[in-house]
This record gives sequence, C-alpha cells and structure tokens, in this order.
Amino acid sequence: MSTQRQSSLSAVRMSTGITGLDNILGGGVTPNRVYLIEGSPGAGKTTLALQFLLKGAELGEGGLYITLSETRSELLAVADAHGWNVDALSIVELLSDEGLDPEYEQSILYPAEVELGETVENVMRQVETLKLVRIVLDSLSELRLLSQNPLQYRRQILALKRYFATRECTVYLLDDNTSDPGDLQLHSIAHGVISLDQLLHDYGGARRRVRVTKMRGIKFREGFHDFTLETGGIDVYPRLIAAEHHAEFSSTPVSTGSEGLDAMLGGGLILGTNALLIGPSGVGKTMTVVCCLMAALKRGKRCIYYLFDETRGTLLARSKSLGMDLSAYLGSGLLTLRQIDPAEMSPGQFTSDVREAVEEEGVAYVAIDSLNAYLQAMSGERNLLLQMHELLGYLNQYGIVGDEVQTDIDIGHLSDVMVLFRYFEHQGEVLTALAAVKSRGSAHERTIRQFRLTYDGLELSEALHNFDGVLAGLLAYRGDSAMLGSPEAMGR
Repeated sequence: MSTQRQSSLSAVRMSTGITGLDNILGGGVTPNRVYLIEGSPGAGKTTLALQFLLKGAELGEGGLYITLSETRSELLAVADAHGWNVDALSIVELLSDEGLDPEYEQSILYPAEVELGETVENVMRQVETLKLVRIVLDSLSELRLLSQNPLQYRRQILALKRYFATRECTVYLLDDNTSDPGDLQLHSIAHGVISLDQLLHDYGGARRRVRVTKMRGIKFREGFHDFTLETGGIDVYPRLIAAEHHAEFSSTPVSTGSEGLDAMLGGGLILGTNALLIGPSGVGKTMTVVCCLMAALKRGKRCIYYLFDETRGTLLARSKSLGMDLSAYLGSGLLTLRQIDPAEMSPGQFTSDVREAVEEEGVAYVAIDSLNAYLQAMSGERNLLLQMHELLGYLNQYGIVGDEVQTDIDIGHLSDVMVLFRYFEHQGEVLTALAAVKSRGSAHERTIRQFRLTYDGLELSEALHNFDGVLAGLLAYRGDSAMLGSPEAMGR
C-alpha cells in the first residue's frame, strides 16, 4: 500500500458525538473498529454511548444499542432525562432473566464454532437487515459472569470482534471495571480504550475525568481531561497545551486607567502579559482590577471578569460607589461578569470557559479574582501551578491582558507584572501603599507610593521617601512627607 493511500485511510474519522473527545482524538475514532469504554458504575458510560449513537443518527447512520444489564425502559428513561429522542435507534435486550440465572451455565457463544445462541442470532440478523453502522454492547460484565473461564470469555469477545468486523460496524463495548485490575486482555483485543474516572472530594460534587488509554493508529492528546455529566449529555474539556496556540498582536502598552499606576509600570500594561496583584484582604486589589477593566472597556475592548470570592451584586455596587459604573457595559455586551463556584467547577472546565471567551467571544481582557478561591477547585497546589502555567501561557500568546488577584499563593514566577499591596500605619490611621516589584518588558519604578480609592478612581501619592519598612511591616517614619488627604497634600 502506498504512503498516500495509508495517509488517506488514517485521515478518516468517525465523530464520537462529543466535541471535546473528538478534539482529544484528533477528529474522532477510526471507523469499523471495536472500542472498549471502561469506567465504574455512574461514570457516564451509557451517556457517552448514547451520544455516539445519536451522532450517527444525525448523520443518517443506523445505530443499535444491545443491553445486557439495563432494561429497555431504563435506557429510554436515561435518554428522556437528557431530552433526547431515540426513536431512530434500535434498542434490543439481549439476555432474558433465565440467561442471568447463576445456574444457567450455557455460554452465549460457542467459541469453537463461533456459533451464536438464538437470541444473539436474532440481534445479528437485525445488524445485517438494518445495515447498522454504529453498535453499543452494554455491558461486558454480564458476559464475563456467564463465561466458564477467562479463556472462554476471551474467545467470546474475539468472536464478537470478528463478526462485527465483517459487517463494517463501529462498536463500543462497555465495561464497568468489575474484573481483576491486572486483567488487561480486553485492552489487547480492543482497537482503542477510553477510561472514565470519578473523583470524590470531602466537599462538593464528584469530579469526572476521561483518559484515552490506547488508540491504535491515532495520535491523541494524552493524560486526563476533565468532563461534566449534566442534563443534555457529556461535555469534555481537553487539557490545555499553551504551545499549540499563537496569535499576532502589538506589544504597545495600554493604560490602566490611572496615570500614577501607568507611571509605576513604565507606561501601563503590555498586551500579551499578565499582572499579579498581591496583598491582604480589603487592601484594594479588586478595585484596582476594576479600574484597569474600565480603561479597557472605554477603549471598546471586550472583557470578562471571573468572580470566585465576591458576588456579582456586591462588585457592581462597590464599583459604582467609586465612580466606576459597570452596568452600561454589561448591557452592551462588552463586559461579562461570571460568578464561579469552585466547589462545582473543575479546573478543566474553567480553562475551557476562558478559551471560549477568548476564541469565540473576542475577549481581550481577562480578570480572575481570586487565585485563592481558584485553588479550591484543584486537588492540590501542584495542579494549580501546572494548569495556571498553561493558562497564562495561552493568554500571553493570544495577546490577552490578564489580571489575577492573590493573597498567599506563590506564583510570582509565572507572572509578567507584580504589584504588591500593603497596609501601613501613620498617626493612628491605617493607610495603604503599593509597589511595582516586577514588570517584564518595561522599565518600571522601584518606588513605594501611598494610594487610596476615591470617587474619581485610584489616587497615588508621590514616592514615600521618608518611610522605611512599609513592605516588611516594620515601619519607621523619618521625615515630613504629606499623606493623601492631609491638609498639606490638599494645599499642594
């Protein structure tokens, strides 16, 4: 066979009916093969299989669901719960109550003669009569129980595989992982293996992951990928690889909306960079982000603000009280405020949401408030660093300006800009100061300035030359600098 012919065959794909899974597989599965879908009960195997068949029905391909465990009515109830019409599919209950009796020792298949029992023969006649393209067999655990030994079980599976191969059918074999974990004979028989996992945490809903364990002849995206199982089916969120995404953009600095902050950052924020705002709670990080966001909105840029800590109503009220009314931009569609519950959203789902905002909605400014709450969506800090590294790299290569609010998570090495916020005391009053401690791509100031939030936005003082220890929290006052709001400052 020529190289061109081989390339043509390898390019043929059959959609799984799940966009994210097709993406992981480079377009879908190879037609006319047998695939193993494995996972514990409740992981989503039945839903995945139904989406596979329904996609075929949408394309005019006949589909058959052979059920050995669930009844037809139970399967129809699952489809109805998702709002699916399965009239175009053929559903057959393969085994009777007698066949599942422990004392029933006759095997469905006689491996020596590849001879099928009466019930199976009726099903296979439907395959030939209906000219089916997609078939699901649910599940193999029943076949395993009825087989007299592992050798007979393997021969049965091989016989099924050979039979379906002659009918040009693409088959999903569902298995609930009830066999010995070390028994991989199904893996060796199947053309591909897709594994579904459930992770249970102490609080919040179950997290689901999918992994392509094996896929012959296809270059697929390895590793675990988050997915959700909701009304309407399964959504898979492919793991983000930042190096695969690039876009052309200008590196011209853009204003933060505050002249003082622009000066501290060496001219403003550069496109394709991310800024990390670090400081204790209540010091003014969120309103600083809102100021930057308002400046972008006034330039006509689409923005999205992810709220993990604060509620949407509170943010809008606080912003309006400081002269930064966001409601008009919400109405125009330039601004999207998305309140996130980290106990219910997986990291992969969040990353996928950001990608959709950037690639499909044309968002140019992304704000995440805060990383502490984002950490709660992770299984540990290591995952946070790895996934945040990919997300920030992706945004940078798309020319997106990003702001992240942080209190006690150390990801400074991933950030292009770092602005440090601190409280300090002066004459019995609690004041706030900030310093730009890092800015890649621009010559930023090394000074520390007092700042405060006013109805006109952010107000910054001159450099605090007469204070020592502001950032360390060991303050020493060595002069007569006029503070913001003081009579001396008002008189300047």
